[in-house]
Amino acid sequence: MAPRSRKGARTRARLLEAAKAVFEEAGFLEARITDIAERAGLSHGSFYHYFDSKEQIFREVADAQEALLTGRAEPDDGDGREGDGQASAGRSSDTEAEPTELSELERIRRANRRYLERYRDNARIMGVIEEVSRYDPHVNDARVRRQKHFAERAERSIRRLQERGLADPEVDPELAAVALGSMVGRFSELWLVEGWAEYDFDTAVDQLTRLWANAIGLHEQAP
Repeated sequence: MAPRSRKGARTRARLLEAAKAVFEEAGFLEARITDIAERAGLSHGSFYHYFDSKEQIFREVADAQEALLTGRAEPDDGDGREGDGQASAGRSSDTEAEPTELSELERIRRANRRYLERYRDNARIMGVIEEVSRYDPHVNDARVRRQKHFAERAERSIRRLQERGLADPEVDPELAAVALGSMVGRFSELWLVEGWAEYDFDTAVDQLTRLWANAIGLHEQAP
């Protein structure tokens, strides 16, 4: 249960922050509750006042990271506009704060950039989460919810673009959304976690955006 006092909430937050750092350094299996407590400046026994186990605190760390990837942009996040990561296009509640003068291609590029920036900045813990998701149902469910979030959002966007005559009407929106979301997600993991290769960040954003747009046959309306 959540702590009832402000002091308790701050202590719990310290433990979560410490746990994230320890999991990044040691991985899940090698991380110890003692290490987490010491990093937070607390006793071993204090840990159990807020969490039942190492598994519980890791799940909360993982949930927070998934929420970060799917969350709306903060005022100082990138261009200061709202909207979450991974590509989508067209007007929707997810992107209603985007400037109207942006082209559809620029909307896709901004969303991809936002997602890759967040993943890059948290690549170490994301690597641990991806590993633990293979055997922890709770962590895997959170990961799947992230994928579904982006797939549903992209599907709505593709349908809107097709209705406006800006995307290939022969593309299946549901299938395309899953495939393109998987492309961005798996590329992020291979590049930023597994060190597949060294890519220039701006080039990676541009190429993913081109692939995304080409896959749905995106073409812009004349001004």
